Amino acid sequence: MARRHRHMVGCRILLVLVIPSMYFLCVSISQLIATESGPENQDALGSRKLLWMDSADPLLGTANCSAPAIQEFPPDGFTREQRQHGFVAIHFAIASYLFLLLAVVCDDFFVPSIKMICDKLGMTEDVAGATFMAAATSSPELFINIVGTFVTEGDLGVGTIVGSAVFNILAVPACCGLFATQVLKLDWWPISRDSLAYAVTVVLLILTLRDGRIEWYEALILVIFYLVYICAMIFNRRLGAFIKGLCGRKTMFKNLSEESPLLVTEKAKSSSLIYNMDDDTEEDEIVNLTQWPEAGWEKVWWFLTWPINLMLLITVPDCRRPSLRTWYPYTFAMCIVWIGSMSYIVSWLITIIGDTLEIPDSVMGLTFLAAGMSVPEAVSSVIVTNQGHGSMGISNSIGSNIFDVLLCLGLPWFVKAAFLPQFPGENFVKINSEGLVYSSVSLLSTLVILYGAFICNKFKLDRKVGIYCLVMYAAFLILASLIELNIFFPVNLPTCIH
Repeated sequence: MARRHRHMVGCRILLVLVIPSMYFLCVSISQLIATESGPENQDALGSRKLLWMDSADPLLGTANCSAPAIQEFPPDGFTREQRQHGFVAIHFAIASYLFLLLAVVCDDFFVPSIKMICDKLGMTEDVAGATFMAAATSSPELFINIVGTFVTEGDLGVGTIVGSAVFNILAVPACCGLFATQVLKLDWWPISRDSLAYAVTVVLLILTLRDGRIEWYEALILVIFYLVYICAMIFNRRLGAFIKGLCGRKTMFKNLSEESPLLVTEKAKSSSLIYNMDDDTEEDEIVNLTQWPEAGWEKVWWFLTWPINLMLLITVPDCRRPSLRTWYPYTFAMCIVWIGSMSYIVSWLITIIGDTLEIPDSVMGLTFLAAGMSVPEAVSSVIVTNQGHGSMGISNSIGSNIFDVLLCLGLPWFVKAAFLPQFPGENFVKINSEGLVYSSVSLLSTLVILYGAFICNKFKLDRKVGIYCLVMYAAFLILASLIELNIFFPVNLPTCIH
């Protein structure tokens, strides 16, 4: 059990090191440029979260600033001064432990339940990653936008989804490639299918937000397109065979040799289908809460995860156990509850930490908050990739973005505009569209970068793709953060004093 989670620990350590490094590098560059430009440019460094800008009407006398992100969450009981004097360490400790909880939920309960669903429905791994896994790991974004649309009536969900979309497209494949235990040959069709659907999704988002208001029928179009996407998943095999026939692509078979024998071994069988699991191995990996392990590292891991395993034992049936294998739908549903609730709390804690360290909300939305919301995607994608299902991991990262935009944004917008308008007769949701061009170009550019990486590497997932995506993600963070900090041109309003 401890060995399986070491990849997750390494993944989190990588993100913890890379993201703060990019932020402090951006701050250093911005301070250098601001010093050379004079005090006028320093006043323009106030910023807001991406796509989260309060409209300022000079005629009405409203404040020409954007509300801080921390106001979209409940208070934590501490003042900023108390947190800056050391109490923020409590938030760091809780957030780190919740990261660990999410890793255990995804590894021990969520992925096995996905496998059993695929077994029962006869789904391919890429379809499962783009639908069930994407929907479940995107439950935090859905919950965030529901709160932002109906409770706070702000644009929190839009900024969070845009920030996490970039993370899903570049950082998640980077983690999959860097922590892959083998070179995985990917099928070009699922990646092309999901990339095309995501490109259309981004275009629909641009058209929807072009005037700063979402009409009820525009939100309905987003939901309908997701239903069309699901229908395409249902007929994926026929559609894939038709497209491959048009492209003239034929399956290439290797010559028989010692490396590719005629008789398929048991090891090859277990890695060829997603739902083939060794029952004995799965049972051995179940944690025994009453037995003290022998190895030193496993003792530390057992002690740290004992409260987590106890809570999950009470609330989530372990479908890896023979007596509970038929409970996999309930396991899947409870994993969604745990992933959604814990990710919301992680985002809350990360926002508080950013406010304490006085990190601008715009940078928080692109870096720390995006990473916090995308932990389920990163963890589950790395897990299935290490199990040999590379297409499932990549389809999960792209499919999560499709689900985020079309359903996490579209469905709450439709319900709010059609049935619960803020004012009677005004069947639309008001969204400030400043920065829309930059945001849309960012989303499309990251998609082109990812797809180009797979084309250049002949649709192989390895460390080379991981390093390339990581470098591109770091470069994107630097450029996007400098833009959000108003270094090149004014983009954001100052954050309101709170």
